[in-house]
Amino acid sequence: MNLAVSLGQTHSHPLVVDLDGTLIASDLLIESFFNCVGRNPATLPLLLLSLCRGRSHLKQEVASRAEIDASTLPYHQAVLNLIDEARMEGRPVYLATASNERLAHAVADHLGNFDGLFASNKHHNLAGDNKARVLVDAFGDQGFDYVGNHRHDLAIWRHARRRHAIGLDGRSLRKLNELENVDIIEKPGHTIKIWARALRVHQYAKNVLVFLPALAAHAFHIGTLAASCAAFLAFCVTASAIYLLNDMVDLGDDRLHPSKRRRPLASGALSLHSALSAIPILGLCAIAACLVLPWVFSITLAGYVALTTGYSFWLKRKMLGDVVGLALLYTARLIGGAAATGIFLSEWILAFSLFVFTSLALIKRYTELLVRLDGNLPESSSRAYRKDDLVILAALAAACGTNAVTVFTLYITSDSVRAMYSHPYILWVLSPILLFILARALLVAHRRQMHDDPVIWALRDRTCRYAVGCSILVVLASI
Repeated sequence: MNLAVSLGQTHSHPLVVDLDGTLIASDLLIESFFNCVGRNPATLPLLLLSLCRGRSHLKQEVASRAEIDASTLPYHQAVLNLIDEARMEGRPVYLATASNERLAHAVADHLGNFDGLFASNKHHNLAGDNKARVLVDAFGDQGFDYVGNHRHDLAIWRHARRRHAIGLDGRSLRKLNELENVDIIEKPGHTIKIWARALRVHQYAKNVLVFLPALAAHAFHIGTLAASCAAFLAFCVTASAIYLLNDMVDLGDDRLHPSKRRRPLASGALSLHSALSAIPILGLCAIAACLVLPWVFSITLAGYVALTTGYSFWLKRKMLGDVVGLALLYTARLIGGAAATGIFLSEWILAFSLFVFTSLALIKRYTELLVRLDGNLPESSSRAYRKDDLVILAALAAACGTNAVTVFTLYITSDSVRAMYSHPYILWVLSPILLFILARALLVAHRRQMHDDPVIWALRDRTCRYAVGCSILVVLASI
């Protein structure tokens, strides 16, 4: 524990404020852990070893390695208002947290409105009964007001004069209400809309790629459709789990981004504990879907998980390796659809997928750099690109897009495609349409009108939808 200033004698009851989940809508242990592992995955064994020596040792190890910017943390405004009220009344305010003292000092120094602080160190974990004992020794029984958020804070509230609670679960809230002088601070709950944003439900459209092998092979059977739907579900829940994991790794960087800072985890709208709990549940759903599909699909999905996890912790920080990785993740959906249905996937389709999605991934990075350039933001700590790479990224995106159109044109002129269509020459109309979409995407990005994700932009853009509609008519006319 650590007390930043001498307590002395006071004639008013001090206000003691918890940190994790109370002052901030986050958990610094979880946040700093993923910050460490995200920046250097090799630290994971060391952190796990420190946990074997005790929770306080883990907190110390994580805090010494993490880079947490206290100015970007999601603070609860209601708790800040409570602190301001106490200061105006002339009451001292203290920060008391189970987080490590290094992180607690960073928050206290940023806010500048605490008279002292209590925090965990290498030898003491200041949580629950330990925190209650320390506060009673410092202020006396019923000698302080306390603001908390967790069931473990019940041990502290029993010794407080006034009890303030925010975001407390129902069972603990009922126990707290058995005491006197209770003040409940309202906090928005985790709505379906928030969960939908965190799970990236709008990104599920990308998983429609699992249906492409069946469509390309004209395999319109009930069994094939059912298998494709199961594969679609498996990729959706798996992708959502990885999105949650990726967002926890990218918390610091997302909070500096003009649009990503509004994501549920970065903004504090969704708790890190809830996100961690959701990941294994989503994983079990993916396993259930795999049970009804061929074992080859399970291997494909496992490869997808390995690649996307490697992307989250390592590959996304490698120059150009990240865009190739993204393209492979899209291609894995095609392979998964083929594995689920037992359909042979043409090498032309695989090559086309690699080129077209590499082009879109490059446009995505190009757009991110433009945002940083226009907003005068610092270089990203989670990406390997600099602002002066813009021209090169645009050139590479154009080159990959052109190659995609070339490969697609060679595919529609192949003997296998000619054999499936009555009027295969009509398919040639698709090539200029595809070229138009890819060229327009790059131009829209250059004009600063691109969504963070080019694939989502293509799904929402009216002109692109018209182009896709025309493409469907062309395919129907050629059958």
